[in-house]
Amino acid sequence: MNDHATELRRPDGSPLRILAVDDEPMLTDLLAMALRMEGWEVRTAGSGLEALQVARDFGPDALILDVMMPDLDGLGVLKRLREQGNMVPVLFLTAKDAVGDRIAGLTAGGDDYVTKPFSLEEVVARLRAVIRRSGGATTDASDSILQVGDLTLNEDSHEVVRSGDEIELTATEFELLRYLMRNERRVLSKAQILDRVWSYDFGGRSSVVELYISYLRKKLDAGRDVALIHTVRGVGYMIKAPQQ
Repeated sequence: MNDHATELRRPDGSPLRILAVDDEPMLTDLLAMALRMEGWEVRTAGSGLEALQVARDFGPDALILDVMMPDLDGLGVLKRLREQGNMVPVLFLTAKDAVGDRIAGLTAGGDDYVTKPFSLEEVVARLRAVIRRSGGATTDASDSILQVGDLTLNEDSHEVVRSGDEIELTATEFELLRYLMRNERRVLSKAQILDRVWSYDFGGRSSVVELYISYLRKKLDAGRDVALIHTVRGVGYMIKAPQQ
């Protein structure tokens, strides 16, 4: 069993539940094997419609979801889940030649994606990161608090507070803010942010970084006297507290 197996579990201490969805049975079998080695409980589905049924019955903590499926594709599954109020984190699987026209949809609704062919180790690592970002699991570590000026971020409870006001962030916004706060007063390039937060190459689509930076600014800085997130033109972004 992987030596990280005990690190991530449900808040009640039980194993995480993962639903793996792909219309290739051999692939779902391999994924299930790798995920069970992490100590997680796994169910599989071979179609989008079956995935929705299993998700209702099983209550997974995360989904591995193939984008291209014959009956209802992965984006369709995600749309229905979100319409039902199910905010389970999703790791998409997609064919390499389909990446370009899927980026916008994946960025808007999914938490991350890997391209086929992939290594099982990569899938497990990405899934672990997605689950951590979602705040749906507990770890053996004690609370980890990051602070920049009057802004605090709790890495375990995923609570973000500025001047006593709690701020609601999506999983991706949270991960972006965490990366900035871990590198306080350090300028991070768009390429660095893409690699760390999304962990894949957008093929030059650095505009997604600008988009998410703008989301964070609206939530963190709007209506406040002091901005924490700063643009260093031609270089990147950084977060810093005002000089005392």
